[in-house]
Amino acid sequence: MYPDDTMARIGEGVELHHRRGERDAARELFARIWADIGGEQGDPLHVCVLAHSMADVQDDVHEELTWDLRALAAADRVTDERVAGAGVPLSVAGLYPSLHLNLSECYRKLGDLDGAREHLQRARDEIHVLGDDDYGRLIKDGLERIAKQLDEAT
Repeated sequence: MYPDDTMARIGEGVELHHRRGERDAARELFARIWADIGGEQGDPLHVCVLAHSMADVQDDVHEELTWDLRALAAADRVTDERVAGAGVPLSVAGLYPSLHLNLSECYRKLGDLDGAREHLQRARDEIHVLGDDDYGRLIKDGLERIAKQLDEAT
């Protein structure tokens, strides 16, 4: 699917987690890939996508937040040319709504409602870059869900 071997390996981990429900196996694969790419010093696209995926398989919300923050920091160093070259069907701008959605959810779980609302708003500000496809609807639905949870928390 991806012309980039590392992206293909990350995709295998996502498949393990989302389609097969094998969180531990996905986390182990992601950890091996993380070591292979050189951690945070690796290619920013790999760091971003891998950290974003690794956050999803964490059992501890503090660890999840750490991985999500790594993903966001790496996204700031990714170029559209790099994304296209890796076969990712989004622009760099298309990465941010999901990154901010996940951060909003982490902060909500930690009880930091201001942080949660800040990242929810940042995701909303950038959601227009996503299309009306399955991915775009998934992120938009997630934003609606967390907005409702935050409204209920006040």
